[in-house]
Amino acid sequence: MSYTLLEIAEQIGATVKGDANVSVNSLATLSRASSGQIAFLSNAKYRQQLGATNASAVILSPDCLDDCPTNALVMENPYMGYALVAQLLDTTPRPSAGIHPSAVIEPSAIIGQNVTIGANAVIEAGAELADGVAIGPGCFIGQHARIGSNTKLWANVSVYHQVVIGCDCLIQANTVIGSDGFGYANQGGQWLKIPQLGAVVIGDRVEIGASTTIDRGALDDTVIKDGVILDNQIQIAHNVVIGENTAMAACSVIAGSTEIGKNCTIAGMVGINGHIKVTDNCVFTGFAMVTKNINESGVYSSGLPVQSNKEWQKANARIRKLDSTNKKIKALEQEILALKTNANN
Repeated sequence: MSYTLLEIAEQIGATVKGDANVSVNSLATLSRASSGQIAFLSNAKYRQQLGATNASAVILSPDCLDDCPTNALVMENPYMGYALVAQLLDTTPRPSAGIHPSAVIEPSAIIGQNVTIGANAVIEAGAELADGVAIGPGCFIGQHARIGSNTKLWANVSVYHQVVIGCDCLIQANTVIGSDGFGYANQGGQWLKIPQLGAVVIGDRVEIGASTTIDRGALDDTVIKDGVILDNQIQIAHNVVIGENTAMAACSVIAGSTEIGKNCTIAGMVGINGHIKVTDNCVFTGFAMVTKNINESGVYSSGLPVQSNKEWQKANARIRKLDSTNKKIKALEQEILALKTNANN
């Protein structure tokens, strides 16, 4: 596929500066782009690469236009422009049409129009696949699970019984939705399993990365609301609720029965405790540990930046002395107070 700059500009809402009839067929970075490719500049630290780029065109903001040696698509949000052009030039293969002969589909399953089901997939009794659903090879769809229209599952996704997934969702390979939550009762040192009787309910336009796990609820459902995006290798425990349009990066975890608000951003390796509430519009930076309710929107951090091993050893040695240092400070405060009292007398 190739598009002229004029065609792309109309698609992404940009203004062409230069030759609007130039054609491009793929995306590349500023430093690696060649003729026939389009690049973008949205991060100021890459601005020095702009002058030497060999791209046929660059998506950029108005303040960078004077430094651009080639054709430009000018818009206020170049990163959004990049996203739209990436969709336009997407090379991701489409699923093979139809139902593969090796797929196992129970007769009571309900299959909509234009559904594709890959090799060795299993669709159990009472499952419902709406129109336009794509089920990748090796997927498992449990009893009475429901998947909304135009949702796509890549290979080896497991959707347990009674899970509900909305429309226009994208679920990457090896993700598990609806597995048992971590529910056990202890009696005399022995663990008794508590059956997890809830389900998972996922809204519309949700994207879930590879090898992510979302546990079913113990009694109430685990709920992922519309527009949420989850990265790879995330753990969502039972009865968690995640509000609309919240984004969560790789390897972060949310413990059971926690509620996350709308429009939150959770960076990588963040740990969120169970049975707490986080309000809307919160940002947690990498390695943050959230242990209590967050009632005020804002940016929160607790991870320590990396330092040299020598600096870390010195700091750690001082940390070990904090208790004794604190006792010495308290003793000095008492001595000063006594001296002041004697002086006043």
